[in-house]
Amino acid sequence: MKLFPVLVMLTACAARPQDLSGKMFTFPLESNRAHVRLNASRLDLSSLTLCHRSFTDLKRDHVLFSMATPVHSNDFLIFWDGTNKEIEPHIKDRKAEFGGRDYKPNMWHSICSTWDSESGLVQIWFNGLPSIRKFVSTGTNIVGPVIIILGQEQDSHGGGFDIKQSFVGMMSDVHLWDHILSSCEIQNYVDELNFTPGNVLNWSALEFEIIDRVLIENKLMTCH
Repeated sequence: MKLFPVLVMLTACAARPQDLSGKMFTFPLESNRAHVRLNASRLDLSSLTLCHRSFTDLKRDHVLFSMATPVHSNDFLIFWDGTNKEIEPHIKDRKAEFGGRDYKPNMWHSICSTWDSESGLVQIWFNGLPSIRKFVSTGTNIVGPVIIILGQEQDSHGGGFDIKQSFVGMMSDVHLWDHILSSCEIQNYVDELNFTPGNVLNWSALEFEIIDRVLIENKLMTCH
């Protein structure tokens, strides 16, 4: 009899921005359902920067960030290709491949990705180290209705999840900006110094909904 009011309370809380500073999402099991759906404040992006931190022991393919629209299920996707050992940003269903990254298991990695619609160039910053710039897609903005998901890769708008592409581990400090950050701003994010939070997704004021078994916990820190 007490369960229903608790569920109503949790749903109501999820509708308001929450400060997740010092927190992380824990995805504790392989699943084709468990995920976090994020609500973005802007739905028309001509350029962007996405930064997040993740911690996993997965050796297989897995998703790190999934943004889909009705036109493109991979309108903006960050994916780890476990076979080829590559980080693969996808823009409008086209991808770039960045190999040679020391994506060690069981440690935090900071990954930032930038894209500009005018030039069509994408770049990643892995633990503060930049990649070369590669051409992916140009000419059109990312325009809503947008569905943004952590933990699952969308093969359709808001669905089509594959258990063997799901994320298992911890994720924190997700920020999305509607412009390309400078290299110094990205380094400040990586070093966890003062930086301007994302104006599309802000970890300190995040609107989200948790579906199935995903936990909010204090961020796992390494003591020295």
